[in-house]
Amino acid sequence: MDRSRTLDAVPGLADALDDATVTAGHVDVVTRMAKGLQPVQRRELFDRVEELVPSAASSTVEQFDRRIRSAVRDIQRDGGAERLERQRRATSMSTWTDDDGMWNVRGRFDPVTALSVSAALDRAVEALFAETVPETCPSDPPEKQKHLRALAFARIACGDVSGRRVGRPEFVAVIDIGGSSPAPADPSARQGPAGRCSPGANVTWPLPIEVPHEVLGEMVVDADVHTVVVRDGVVLHAPGSLNLGRATRLASRGQRRALRALYPECAIPGCGVGFDRCKLHHLVWWRHGGRTDLDNLLPVCSEHHHRIHDAGWVVTMGPRRELTVRFPDGTSRATGPPSIRAG
Repeated sequence: MDRSRTLDAVPGLADALDDATVTAGHVDVVTRMAKGLQPVQRRELFDRVEELVPSAASSTVEQFDRRIRSAVRDIQRDGGAERLERQRRATSMSTWTDDDGMWNVRGRFDPVTALSVSAALDRAVEALFAETVPETCPSDPPEKQKHLRALAFARIACGDVSGRRVGRPEFVAVIDIGGSSPAPADPSARQGPAGRCSPGANVTWPLPIEVPHEVLGEMVVDADVHTVVVRDGVVLHAPGSLNLGRATRLASRGQRRALRALYPECAIPGCGVGFDRCKLHHLVWWRHGGRTDLDNLLPVCSEHHHRIHDAGWVVTMGPRRELTVRFPDGTSRATGPPSIRAG
């Protein structure tokens, strides 16, 4: 039974045993040494054994025993600090919208952060729903708790647990006054209420998720609403400072807002990565004296950012943000002015 648990915890060792590149004796070494460890230390040992499996195949049981003993001494000496540091570096969160229109969140947190987050969620659930629960709450107990924790998470993210809201939704109305791109045939491409404007102008409210128009109208009342006016790839008006010069390398919120009005996706032709997943690239690189000004910033995904910086791609931009991408093989590709309606 002990040997079976070890093999479950170290899949690489189980595969090696199946392939007969290690013996049961190698497995028993790990099992024996793991018994004297605390749970966190035991997990650290199993992680290290996974990395040592290739060397175990060329080691006798006695040689492997010495290596495992050395690993155990290291683990006991640092008290699991090395593993915690790896876990902290691996902490991450991703979000996406599924086919049902639901916004999903998935996160991985190191144990220390997880304790704080879990405690905050528990306190929020108790504070918000101790006396009454919302009508949307399922009756099934496990599903009920999932629902309440999701609502509590949303309230925490919005700073609204104690009744004081620290964050409000933001909407950007993009007014295109004379762009050459045709308006979208699909009405859903125009998300949100449309305003009155001069003939030929097009107003869009680009949103990352689909929201019913009547609900959106209610949300706008309590939101920060900004207007960005564009024409043929040129931003004519946007709130905030759009030219920061050499004062900072990082783009401001106002600059991101203005660029979002032009680019629904990565600016590189044919790339479908959404704007929120993009980095703002300095066309004249920062280390070459480039400025953090709107006409020197371009949203590109991580893959294309890497190709520009490390694979020899050269990107230049015209006065209406027309792009020319030159590749290392001497070929190039050009685009016209951007339009959010192209997304």
